[in-house]
Amino acid sequence: MPTIRVELFEGRTVDQKRALAKALTEATVATLGGSSEAVDILFYDISREDWSTGGTLWIDRPKA
Repeated sequence: MPTIRVELFEGRTVDQKRALAKALTEATVATLGGSSEAVDILFYDISREDWSTGGTLWIDRPKA
C-alpha cells in the first residue's frame, strides 16, 4: 500500500492532523482496497520562510 506524503505550512494542530490522517486513510482504502494498517502518512511541517511560490516566499505574501 502507499505512503502518502503531506507537506503543509506549520501551525496545524494534532487534532487537525489526526482528522486528515483518518480521512486520507479511509479514502485510500476505499479507492485502492487493502487494509488501513497498510497506509502510511507522513506529515512535513514547512515554515512560510521555507516555501516559495512564483518566486515569492510565503512569509513575504500578504495574509489572506
